[in-house]
Amino acid sequence: MKRRDFLAAGTLSAVSLACRRKPEFPFQGELVGPDLPLGHWLRGGAFPDPERFEPVSVLIVGGGVAGLSAAWRLAGGGLDDFRVLELEPEPGGTSRSGRNHVSPFPWAAHYLPVPDRGNHAVLRLLDECGVLEGYDAKGDPRFAEEATVRAPEERIFAYGQWWEGLYLRAGASVEDERQYHAFFREVDRWAAFRDARGRPAFSIPRSRCSDAPEARALDGLPFSAWLDRQGLSSPRLRWLLDYACRDDYGSRLETTSAWAGLFYFAARKQGPGEDSRPLLTWPQGNGFLVDHLRRACGDRLRCGTMATAIREEKDGLLVTVWDAANQRRLGWKAQRVIFAGPQHVARHVIEGFAPARPASTRIRNAPWLVANLTLRARPKEAGFPLAWDNVLRDSEALGYVVATHQSLKDHGPTVWTWYRPFAGADCEAERARLRAMDWPACARMVMDDLRPAHPDLAGLVARLDGMRWGHAMVRPEPGLLWDPAFLGLSRPFGAIHFAHTELSGLALFEEAQDHGLRAAEEVLAALGRPGGSWR
Repeated sequence: MKRRDFLAAGTLSAVSLACRRKPEFPFQGELVGPDLPLGHWLRGGAFPDPERFEPVSVLIVGGGVAGLSAAWRLAGGGLDDFRVLELEPEPGGTSRSGRNHVSPFPWAAHYLPVPDRGNHAVLRLLDECGVLEGYDAKGDPRFAEEATVRAPEERIFAYGQWWEGLYLRAGASVEDERQYHAFFREVDRWAAFRDARGRPAFSIPRSRCSDAPEARALDGLPFSAWLDRQGLSSPRLRWLLDYACRDDYGSRLETTSAWAGLFYFAARKQGPGEDSRPLLTWPQGNGFLVDHLRRACGDRLRCGTMATAIREEKDGLLVTVWDAANQRRLGWKAQRVIFAGPQHVARHVIEGFAPARPASTRIRNAPWLVANLTLRARPKEAGFPLAWDNVLRDSEALGYVVATHQSLKDHGPTVWTWYRPFAGADCEAERARLRAMDWPACARMVMDDLRPAHPDLAGLVARLDGMRWGHAMVRPEPGLLWDPAFLGLSRPFGAIHFAHTELSGLALFEEAQDHGLRAAEEVLAALGRPGGSWR
């Protein structure tokens, strides 16, 4: 055989072997929204005005929970002349959901703590959704059983098997247990706190919280430093508290305000010495609530549209919009605007905003990766049985929730929603890391993370889809939450009102709703339509 024939034969063999090589994953999937290139295009500079500006009383920029809640309130106040603009193809922000042939599933936010009797707005919403069933003899609300997380609620994987709960008691020392109880005694103390006006230190939403000096002082400390002062050094306890910070804030003990760290536990307590309030959930997570709020918008919701410029003139606000779906410029002339997007977007869109509101640059947003795994069947496992929330202790991720848990489907096909906050100290670096990930990198991260608990999982996955959230949630960093300049960001800027969960410094459904209602009620009053508050 001649040399060139030999080399050619070798090349063909190599190609043949490559063609026969098994793919890295025995399943398919894709990365879905948000539209990162379109969102970043907004930073590009000037956008020409459209040919005409359509008149409207109120324009809501942003169709997340805050914007949808504002629309819900405007419609409830009898104001029909409004529009809601949303960049993405679907509204809801991080409360969006999806659906496939197995089940609906969340794309991020997936539960709501049972509200107390004083949380009028959430109770109104749940009543409209058919979830609130009435009140007991004490006046506390009762909720539909199918919406209350059923047992088993949570479990943790450690030492090669699953255990009940999130605090790992297996192998805990006497000192671990002492510190665990010492921490929750301190939580009880704060849960019992009331200031001179009867306000609690911690409540949901935070607009009901006390601003007493002793409560505000907690914000000046990192949660880790506060734990040091309390002499709470147990690795097991600190793992639990760090998990809570990653779960609700996308941050760590060192980058979370002590106020926010205690808020996570004390605001959810039914009372001193009592358990945390139960959780409400649905197969599609908080997408269930978004679906109801969306109906209040009707055909006034415009998805795939991005506000590119807002400027105030003598006779109204001119809003320039890019209609991505139809590739055209649009414009509205509004009496009032509710800006329900994040502050880093406001700086690029609202004329004169950036120099007037420098505190907006203090906000840091944690990036997240969320993946939905469609399974043909459940994997084999040891220890405590499959729960709604399933956490791996030795992981940077938060584990997964089971979409079919509330449907009593404990066998057969299901959908798992897996969560991974990028909780490093440098949000920009973490965001760049997330942005660089393609679908194979996403799938690899998910499967590598779950493999210790589920070695046979790959053969059971029918599909794996991922979503990159570049600005998933605001981080309540030390010193932010009670800073007067930060709190001032919720005040109107001329005829522009603001509504977003960022303005609380806490990425919770209730906070987004509270700001949406506040902004809508400000607008109703400004337009001569004052009424009783829903908050």
